[in-house]
Amino acid sequence: MKRVINSLVILAMLFGVVAFQCSSTELTSARLYIQQKNYKKAKEALLKEIKKNPKSDEGYFLLGSILGEEGDIIGMVENYEKSLSISNKFEDKINKSKLFYWAQAFNKGVNFFNKSVKVTTPDSVKEMLSESIKQFENAILLEPDSLDSYMNLAYAYINYGDMDSAIKTVEKLNEKSGSAQSYKLLGDLYTRKGAEFKDKFAVDGNKEDSVKAMEYFDKAVSVLEEGRKKYPDDSDILLQLTNAYIAANKIDVAKDAFKEGVEKEPDNKFYRFGYGTILLGANEFEEATKQLEKAYELDPNDEKALYNLAIAYVKWGAKLQEKAAESEKEEDTGYKEKFEKALPYLEKYVELHPDDGVVWDLLGRVYANLGIMDKSQEAFKKADELK
Repeated sequence: MKRVINSLVILAMLFGVVAFQCSSTELTSARLYIQQKNYKKAKEALLKEIKKNPKSDEGYFLLGSILGEEGDIIGMVENYEKSLSISNKFEDKINKSKLFYWAQAFNKGVNFFNKSVKVTTPDSVKEMLSESIKQFENAILLEPDSLDSYMNLAYAYINYGDMDSAIKTVEKLNEKSGSAQSYKLLGDLYTRKGAEFKDKFAVDGNKEDSVKAMEYFDKAVSVLEEGRKKYPDDSDILLQLTNAYIAANKIDVAKDAFKEGVEKEPDNKFYRFGYGTILLGANEFEEATKQLEKAYELDPNDEKALYNLAIAYVKWGAKLQEKAAESEKEEDTGYKEKFEKALPYLEKYVELHPDDGVVWDLLGRVYANLGIMDKSQEAFKKADELK
């Protein structure tokens, strides 16, 4: 899931020092040291101040400010919170300071993330992503309601390969925002995690892996069903939900739900697409193509319907070809009709997505099955160029 993310804001920040007033020797000394930018001495004076006076709101505020200058965001926030727990005297300065450091951390996180996409060595990628994660975590600490910080942190974790942390981050994001994007990303991560355990089960046969796989698939279904109710016209949520149903072996449940939707709203392209995709997953090709053709008819710009319709005819043709081979009826070429049906949809798709090598390869095989060898060779050549 490599991508480039954008910086949001750049703010100006001046180190805030309160005006001189009657106070302890330690505070007076700290202010002077801060003016001289001698932060080491200022820290020493402030540590003595708060040890002598645990209720020193200014002491904690100034110490937090210095720690921020040194890049210790966790220490800065801790001292700011201690200052605010004593009084609200420095609340405005603290809020402005946190906003400045949030913007700084956010933009650093973006820069490290984008560098990770450009570097080539695995160690460099990990190093850049580790720094990006650190900065976005700081950004969240500073501004817990910054939804963009959560989203970018999630992508950094995904690229780093830490799926568990990515899931926890998006769970928090979805609780806070409930946006269509957060539902889709969380559903996708649950499905991917389920697929990981499913693959492990296929290798080692450990039943616990199979159970965990189904738990994640069920989570994906649950969150995407919730997302579909909230965003009924979002085709990406619907597509992910159909895939989650299939992965969770809930095809019958899904078929009934989408069939009911189609019956109630026959001109709803989302229901048609979802129902057709579920039927495709169940290898019910005849009804699947009917539903997907209707979805594509309702919206000729729907590329997902276009793609799934092409795949449905290809899979249908391949199934018929397989049966013909098993029955040794060489004269049975009914499968070609399905490949011919798939052809215009595949050609349209590669016209829209000329860099999709997988579909070019599929198109080459369909051409070959139809005896169109010149176009088959061209398609295979294109696929090889894109590998």
